[in-house]
Amino acid sequence: MSADAAARGMDAAYARHYRELYERHWWWRAREALVLKTLRRLRAGRGPGRILDVGCGDGLFFGRLAEFGEVEGIEPDASLLSADSPHRERITVAPFDGGFRPGHRYALVLMLDVLEHLPDAVGALSHVRSLLEPDGRLVVTVPAFQWLWTHHDELNRHFVRYTRATLRDVAARAGLRMEESRYFFHWTVPGKLAVRAKERLLGPGAPERVPAAPVNRALYLLSRAEQAVRLPLGSSLLAVLAPA
Repeated sequence: MSADAAARGMDAAYARHYRELYERHWWWRAREALVLKTLRRLRAGRGPGRILDVGCGDGLFFGRLAEFGEVEGIEPDASLLSADSPHRERITVAPFDGGFRPGHRYALVLMLDVLEHLPDAVGALSHVRSLLEPDGRLVVTVPAFQWLWTHHDELNRHFVRYTRATLRDVAARAGLRMEESRYFFHWTVPGKLAVRAKERLLGPGAPERVPAAPVNRALYLLSRAEQAVRLPLGSSLLAVLAPA
């Protein structure tokens, strides 16, 4: 989900404690670390550039993104923004569609666990394409593999889970090419399958919560360690897209 407010359109009760999840939960912390590593590699040797965080929520990722340039965001759900946010003036509250015309282009656009919430993924990516500088890049994370669908997807109001092939196809139809991609959270796949089976027998479980500190730390370290390995499956997918 997102700093990025993948919280868009999600269950209201779940959205209320989204900040705590983002700031403390092992899943969000490990995903952020992988995204930052990717951005540092993409921007190595380049000067600061304009950055757009699509679905930015309350701008929870803005502080880390500032190392790469001037950050702004767009968030369709005003309830996710706090009145005292230090980033409020740099966040446009509006749908991400053709009505969003900032008057400049971006070196980096991020859609972190956002695309799966959008009914018109091709349209959204086409709009990103129009906002990118000629050598700009879009960094996307999405949930992976439809056969890992659980109540968590319904709670977050996902439309679809992606594979490398289906994301490449959607990107191509929007005028973007996939430069690189990788699955991550490999170790969670058996757990997702177990949850799916349990839900079929017993119904959906409780929404996500931050585990006890020792467990949370251990799962974060496991997730970070496995990022050194590339496997052909995982419960999430990261891709770098460029104008075709």
